[in-house]
Amino acid sequence: MEELKEKKMKILCLHGFRTSGAFLKKQISKWDPSVFQEFDMVFPDGLFPAGGKSDIEGIFPPPYFEWFQFNKDFTEYTNLDECISHLCNYIMTNGPFDGLLGFSQGATLSALLIGYQAQGKVLKDHPPIKFLVSVSGSKFRDPKICDVAYKDPIKAKSVHFIGEKDWLKIPSEELAAAFDSPLLLRHPQGHTVPRLDENAVKLLAEWTKSIVQVTNTNSTCDVEKSETEPTATGINLADINDIATEAAEGSSTVSVPTGAGKNLADTKDVATEAPEGPSTVSVRV
Repeated sequence: MEELKEKKMKILCLHGFRTSGAFLKKQISKWDPSVFQEFDMVFPDGLFPAGGKSDIEGIFPPPYFEWFQFNKDFTEYTNLDECISHLCNYIMTNGPFDGLLGFSQGATLSALLIGYQAQGKVLKDHPPIKFLVSVSGSKFRDPKICDVAYKDPIKAKSVHFIGEKDWLKIPSEELAAAFDSPLLLRHPQGHTVPRLDENAVKLLAEWTKSIVQVTNTNSTCDVEKSETEPTATGINLADINDIATEAAEGSSTVSVPTGAGKNLADTKDVATEAPEGPSTVSVRV
């Protein structure tokens, strides 16, 4: 019982195009440690070395990587199947992983893996991935992929960071709509990992805490069932699920202040450690 409580949940964190696992770790370090204090976070590098110039050259040291390649309309992909196979092997070898977190290309890929798993296409022998943290993610646009990955509303819990000035703002909203009861965190910046103030940190920390509570409750329930007679009454799973419910019937909107970056290029804002002034994040729950 004590070992179950001490074991942390694991999150696989996938970086953006032509960056690195170390850079994503740097980006996420801007967030208060309380958000992910109950998790072990793993930051692998992409499968392929960067095939061109990186936007973070001169800001963060190389090497840089990419997960797969694509055309300018993001409708054709190269090495995507190889990438998916690589990540599935990584997950099976180094997991199990409870959730995925990603920025840009990494978020898009993370959502695809969760959608594919829900449809039985990949990770059939891995426990269902419980949640996604998407920052500037988007959906794939190939109909053959969409018809499988986003066929049904994805049941995994999800939070989506959407930037008002992000060139992927609309695609990020479309990705969020593919999930059942997503939590949307809107910020005034562009294509970046935004800083969060105390109110936003509290909201996100409560979201992650609810996931831990559900997992711990289910784990305890499984242990108790194994130690009792087959006729013993189990816990009411509907009550357990209520702990983690983020959306009431009918949507509501609250405003949460957060830190806005200085007026810099998005990639420079990602790396800066300077204090930032107040702005507003619109949060839909």
